[in-house]
Amino acid sequence: MITAAMAYAKVANDLKGVIAAPTTPTYSSWVRDIDGVRYVKAIVIGTPSADPDLASLRQSVLAVGGSVYFRYTSIAALSVLLPANRVIDIAMFGDVQGISPNRMTARTASTLTTSLLENATGVNGTRTRSGTDAGYTGLDGSGVGIAILDSGVMFKHQLFNDAAGVSRVRKSVSFLRAGDATAAGTKDWTPGVDASASLAPGSATMATYESKIDNSNTPLSDAYGHGTHIASVAAGRDLKRAVDTTGIAPGASIFDVAVLDYSGVGQLSDVLAGIDWVIYHAKENNIRVMNLSLAADSTESWQTDPLARAARSAVAAGITVVVAAGNDGIGFDGRQRFGTVSSPGHDPSVITVGSANIKGTAGRSDDSVNFFSSRGPTRGSYVDALGVRHVDNLLKPDLVAPGNKILGARSVDNVLMFLPSLLPIKYPQLTSITGISTKGGESVMMLSGTSVAAPAVAGAAALLLQANPGLTPPLIKAILQYSAQPLPGANLLEQGAGLLNIDGAVRLAKALRTDIGSAVESGTLATGANLLASGKTLPLTSSTINGQTFAWSRIAYVGGTQVVSGDKLFTKYQPIWDPRLVWARNVARRGTVTYWPASTDVAANTYVKAITWAPASNQTLVTAGVVQTAPLAGITSSLGKTGAFIPSATLSGWLNAGSGILLTQGFILSEGFILSEGFILSEGFILSEGFILSEGFILSEGFILSEGFILSESGQPNVSSANDASLLGEP
Repeated sequence: MITAAMAYAKVANDLKGVIAAPTTPTYSSWVRDIDGVRYVKAIVIGTPSADPDLASLRQSVLAVGGSVYFRYTSIAALSVLLPANRVIDIAMFGDVQGISPNRMTARTASTLTTSLLENATGVNGTRTRSGTDAGYTGLDGSGVGIAILDSGVMFKHQLFNDAAGVSRVRKSVSFLRAGDATAAGTKDWTPGVDASASLAPGSATMATYESKIDNSNTPLSDAYGHGTHIASVAAGRDLKRAVDTTGIAPGASIFDVAVLDYSGVGQLSDVLAGIDWVIYHAKENNIRVMNLSLAADSTESWQTDPLARAARSAVAAGITVVVAAGNDGIGFDGRQRFGTVSSPGHDPSVITVGSANIKGTAGRSDDSVNFFSSRGPTRGSYVDALGVRHVDNLLKPDLVAPGNKILGARSVDNVLMFLPSLLPIKYPQLTSITGISTKGGESVMMLSGTSVAAPAVAGAAALLLQANPGLTPPLIKAILQYSAQPLPGANLLEQGAGLLNIDGAVRLAKALRTDIGSAVESGTLATGANLLASGKTLPLTSSTINGQTFAWSRIAYVGGTQVVSGDKLFTKYQPIWDPRLVWARNVARRGTVTYWPASTDVAANTYVKAITWAPASNQTLVTAGVVQTAPLAGITSSLGKTGAFIPSATLSGWLNAGSGILLTQGFILSEGFILSEGFILSEGFILSEGFILSEGFILSEGFILSEGFILSESGQPNVSSANDASLLGEP
């Protein structure tokens, strides 16, 4: 029996506010009056176990005067239009898990030197240049697909060509307004419509759908300019000129999935549809990495937030999901703000990336965390049926990467190579780079922010998968953290494990078996089994980059609040390396990936049909012999710089010296309970609640510092302001 209190608890807080408002809010993009009735656009998450097509739920939405616009694969959910006064009625149904508003999403880049990306990340040690055509010998991401969910990618930009001059942008699709069926021809804000459909492989419905989202003939495929730059950081190729424009994985294939419009803004429902497409086509195209340099403002827990759920499902399908942490690390008063990581960066399964300032030098000794980079812990929450609020408080970000004044591709039209995208028009200082050509198909610009740090990590993930195709997403995350270089002075909530170190990550990846992923998927890899490749030992836990030698962090985040270490993480199979298992604090859930049946034209286990989640069964999560660090770091104190506030370099130094608590039993899930809490992040420790920006309120630093021209990142659409637009920057 679902009570009213239980139904009310299923509804996201921001949606509750709109429902209860005495008058219809005018600031929100997902609420509107239609013929005197208040309607909301929302994402309804269902329970598919008894009704995989959510047919009953769809009928219920229509019965209360709503519409069904889209049905998702990544989560058992519907994009709907509902009368606001009937939202609770839908929440009363037992097959409804939660209802969230169709929030706005936006790119998370801030903006405004030569590109030192290769030197700064250590990627130069993984390959060499060959010949006069700027070819690459060694690891360049070849054969690995990276999906860029953003404002689009200029597929004819020369940075995306291969050695033969052929574009590596293999597919370009657009999901703008797909999540509310507008792109498919349904009139927006129309009640009484069910536009959801079953997208079976080879069906006429799927063929029609694919033709509608195809974006390959669009003259200006990235009208805003953000996605093109992001793609080039991950996988751009050098243009053979004085300033090197090489991205991290210049041989990788790029899949352009446009989910943001000409102003860099989109809908949550469209991003979910884009994630669905990537999951569906991942095995067909070997898409192993997804980059999300975008965010939605969300008050929800990682357990209920739709974008976090979808990203988590992509991980379960074997895709390494890399997310920008956000650029809200400092407030109006210039003081640091904690608790500002946005969705989906607050999900424990994704790799959440903060931004580092490399100070314009190839050396790493002077690098620091950018002031704007969002800090942890995560502040999503849920309210139980008794009205008690539970805050996630998970450790984030996972690591940092160069994100200050990074050179990358500038988007123009694909035909005349002349019509520029909006971003450099609004901010011409982005293209004011001495000695750099602004010729259409090879023009570049600079950006700063966590959204340009994230694709550096996405490119690094592609290199690791080229070096060892058997790596799973959580294992890639652990490798990147463990090999990172802790920056001095910054704590776990500011930099995670430290600065991206591709040299170390590749050496560690090459020491491991190449059949781990397939063995995990088939269930043949036993807990504690050997992970080392034949004849291999773990590499030395130090790297030398540009003449400077440093120790690895030897830090990895697991379970949301646990920081672990030790050789056993990589020499013995840990069940948490299964991407279908997600664990945070005392919650452990297992995902089940089901595929469309094989047919004459479709091989088995190719196209994902659904991904569902259920509580994990009793099992070991981490084996004995792994090192626990929570007792070493102490009780969390911002003043004492202990616990979650301990400098990463301090904790790393102790671990490299042999300190830490050796787990004698590991971490065990028993009767739905995990004994250890890890780093205790109580409500009393939070310096600031952070901030959740409401639509209509734009936050901007409003000043220019040496770290670059920092643009505000609210995740919301632009609004008029009396302030100087050149200072406000991006919304």
